[in-house]
Amino acid sequence: MRAVDLIHKKRDGGELSAAELNFLIQGYSKDEVPDYQMSAFAMAVFFRGMTAAETAALTLAIAESGDQVDLTPIAGIKVDKHSTGGVGDKTTLILAALAASAGVPVAKMSGRGLGHTGGTIDKLESIPGFRTELAREAFINQVNTIGLSVIGQSGDLAPADKKLYGLRDVTATVESIPLIASSVMSKKIAAGADAIVLDVKAGSGAFMKTVEDAEALASAMVEIGTQVGRVTSAVISDMDQPLGYAIGNALEVMEAIETLKGKGPHDLTELCLTLGAHMIVLGGKAADIAEAKQILKQKLENGEALAKFAELISAQGGNPAVLEQTELLPQAALTVEVTAEEGGYVGSIQAEQLGLAAMLLGAGRATKEAQIDYAVGLVLRKKVGDAVAAGESLATLHVSSNNATVQEVAERVRKAFGIVSSVPAPKPLLLSIVTAGGIQRV
Repeated sequence: MRAVDLIHKKRDGGELSAAELNFLIQGYSKDEVPDYQMSAFAMAVFFRGMTAAETAALTLAIAESGDQVDLTPIAGIKVDKHSTGGVGDKTTLILAALAASAGVPVAKMSGRGLGHTGGTIDKLESIPGFRTELAREAFINQVNTIGLSVIGQSGDLAPADKKLYGLRDVTATVESIPLIASSVMSKKIAAGADAIVLDVKAGSGAFMKTVEDAEALASAMVEIGTQVGRVTSAVISDMDQPLGYAIGNALEVMEAIETLKGKGPHDLTELCLTLGAHMIVLGGKAADIAEAKQILKQKLENGEALAKFAELISAQGGNPAVLEQTELLPQAALTVEVTAEEGGYVGSIQAEQLGLAAMLLGAGRATKEAQIDYAVGLVLRKKVGDAVAAGESLATLHVSSNNATVQEVAERVRKAFGIVSSVPAPKPLLLSIVTAGGIQRV
């Protein structure tokens, strides 16, 4: 078998077998297939696409390039959740506790933030003392004991994906649905979950800018899960504006705590209840989504979800007192108000620009090596549809010092708000549900 023959076959629209795709991925992982040949393969896939069987085989080959996490020692159906990324997306903090409080074991490996999207591990590490690295045995024992654990991803999990993504990034082949889908699902499969719930974002603050593209990606990922024996469903949600109000690590932890107390923003609460409902249906703890939502609402109201989050914090070395004393979380040196120059209504918010603003303040990383400031970020004072008067605050920046960069960021934030003269038509948060049975528009 030769790489050049497989590239030729795909270039001409042929279908590669599982053995052929495994040869390419394993060869690339071992530096036996050079970058220039894998670049040619990625470009061939970009233009020719892949069948569902090919995409599933590619995903398995990538998953098998490194460690395979065995979660069979954990009792019950293990359900994982993955978001394609967004601004202000702190759902994992809430969902892990919510699902575990309903009896679904959550053994989750999450990542750090890069660019304008935040990372769950960075948020958790803003809690004083919280450890995101656990030995495999301790990880499994904790899930069996309290029902959940959230740790950082192993460096050996799907290493071929990391290598291939770096190549795609510099060869203009990132925007390929089979390659995106296999990248996401390879890590989920390697992480050992029995079932997977996907939160696929669509809009200005998301990687997929249109609902149609998000549905195509979700369908590809659900199909992969189905083909490899993992029950998978996806929720398409809007990311034309940030989720909730807080953007920044400690700020998002505070908002997650309020949500677990039943006092969170409507959009964040609604999305968590929907994603959580899918998790506990797949986990066998509810017969349907309606029943599942009622169970989860009760867990928020009776305090069981918040108590489960406290257990997670304590088990991983953090200080659970932050749940009642949020001032124990990192605090910014000062705040700066970003005010509206004209009155009217908020017609749009460029979510990506707000994510970049938070990154420039130090809440995110421009490069993987960059250090972050857990305290900084911003809190929105207005969302789409809200009335605003000239001079009224649009957002509050939480900053380390009031310097020239902060003023530039403030201007970026101001420009991200589109002010219109009349109330804009409301746009739903939940756009569609994708399962093995097809796409259902909400």
